[in-house]
Amino acid sequence: MKRHRDLFPQVCSFENLHRAFREARRGKRDREEVAAFEYDAEKGLLELQAALLDGGYRPGPYRHFWIRDPKRRKISAAPFPDRVVHHALCQVIEPIFERTFIHDSYACRVGKGTHRAVDRCQAFARRHPYVFKADIQKFFPSVDHAVLLVLLASRIADPHVMELIRRIVRSGEGVLDEDYVMHWFPGDDLLTPLRPRGLPIGNLTSQFWGNVYLNGLDQYVKRRLGCRAYARYVDDFVLFADDKARLHGWKEEIGAWLQCLRLTLHPRKSVVFPVRDGIDFLGYRVFPTRRRVRRVAVRRFTRRLRRLREAYRAGEVGLEQVHQSVQSWITHVSHAQSYRLRRAVLAGMPF
Repeated sequence: MKRHRDLFPQVCSFENLHRAFREARRGKRDREEVAAFEYDAEKGLLELQAALLDGGYRPGPYRHFWIRDPKRRKISAAPFPDRVVHHALCQVIEPIFERTFIHDSYACRVGKGTHRAVDRCQAFARRHPYVFKADIQKFFPSVDHAVLLVLLASRIADPHVMELIRRIVRSGEGVLDEDYVMHWFPGDDLLTPLRPRGLPIGNLTSQFWGNVYLNGLDQYVKRRLGCRAYARYVDDFVLFADDKARLHGWKEEIGAWLQCLRLTLHPRKSVVFPVRDGIDFLGYRVFPTRRRVRRVAVRRFTRRLRRLREAYRAGEVGLEQVHQSVQSWITHVSHAQSYRLRRAVLAGMPF
């Protein structure tokens, strides 16, 4: 396994930092902290570069807020300069790991995404009668820092890059504590609860490191279990087979293997069933020959549209913002049989 050295100069180069700045500001130029940095971007980037090179860089405090999507999630937003550093780091190290990922890993990768993951899920459902739909319990709060750093160091031999990674990883320590459910694994002792863990939901690095963390699961399912019909999006994944007993066996083996990552399957959401019953996957209910938008997603958008209408009437948002929100939803639901649904929802709430 090749380990890569001399990466830090690439991370700290002004060209890389400037490209990272452009990526970090994309779609957010109207936000106060982004506009403040952009006002004198060259100075800000040079200061970031100097802090990285002399070892003085330290991540700043997170800003936390809660969303329902549909379950309640804590989102942790890093300061804008830190987000620039995250992009700069990922631009250099992500290609190293990208070539090791399987084809059917769909989260946060160029040319992938939710809709392609759903297309793949439906293609597998047409070829196999049974599915094991799995979910990892509290994935981001459960990511063990020691395990993650070992996985990253298996490919990165540059000590300066690894120190930068450690600082970013440590900056998220404890931000998701209230979401974590303590599990005991073989070999644990009384000090185990003190193990650093958790990645902030909202960081670019968290999404990328989630793929690194679960790449071993992908390889295990494809190569050790020999499952060809498999797809994963973050911690949601599906396995298909012609034999229900085989899927039950795989479920037990995967549950046991995940212990090496200090992860557990969600006991209620990890089930084996016929594909004809429909698979709840990434906001859709997927059947072999059709797909529907999940009811909970429709209710969530209807509530958001109602709030937008009230804000529009009060003059708090413009028609352009309303249009963007509606168009985003239409794009999502148009990947399912939803023409009548779109008409019903939008006709029922005129602006």
